[in-house]
Order: sequence, then structure tokens, then C-alpha cells
Amino acid sequence: MITGRCHCGETVFEIKGELPQALTRCTCTYCSRRGSLHAYYEPAQLKVTANAASDKVYRWNSKMVAHHFCGTCGCTTYSDSPDFQMDGTWDGKTRRIAVNARLFDDFDAEEWPHTVIDGRHLW
Repeated sequence: MITGRCHCGETVFEIKGELPQALTRCTCTYCSRRGSLHAYYEPAQLKVTANAASDKVYRWNSKMVAHHFCGTCGCTTYSDSPDFQMDGTWDGKTRRIAVNARLFDDFDAEEWPHTVIDGRHLW
């Protein structure tokens, strides 16, 4: 079980799963500005407890991805998106959750191996 929280503690989460072999850094215009290192999970693996007033969502472009963040402290918490493949295809139903691993309790995401996705040119 992995646990984590935003800076102010208004958003707390649990993940039923292990750390991935590597985290992901995306270079798209949005991800590169917010600086998250993503750990990917199936939606059923994530349990979020958040004050409804502080759980904010940002959607842009296709509006298909819900980028959650804490409206109190501003931390990026997780994103709920279609499970896009590297060629941009999607089966139309499968989703995935990208959790900001920088928020994991007792974990230094910067020290964990990570790969880079060229999101600036893929999507």
C-alpha cells in the first residue's frame, strides 16, 4: 500500500499496488510546467479522500483528461485519463490514473528511476 497527501493535507490518497519500476516525466506543455513525476495505476487501485471544496479539476484541449489538484495548497495530485498508447490510440473505454509520485509519503521521487515521454510531440 502506498500513501500520500498534498502539502496541506486536504487531499489524502492510498494506492493498492507497488511502486512502478520507473516513474514518468512528460514534456507536454502542461506537465512540464507543473513538474510531476507520474506513477501509473488502474482507477480501482486509487482511493482519494479530499475535502470536496479543495478537490479542483483542470481540463484542456480535448477535455478527456481530468487533472486534479488541491485548491487550497495548489499541489498537483493525480490525473484521470484515457489509457492512450504511445501511437495515440485508445480503445475508447480503458482509463488510467497518473499519480504525482512527489506526494508519496516517505519517498523521494527524484531519486527513483524515471523515463521521459515526449508529450510535446506525441499528443
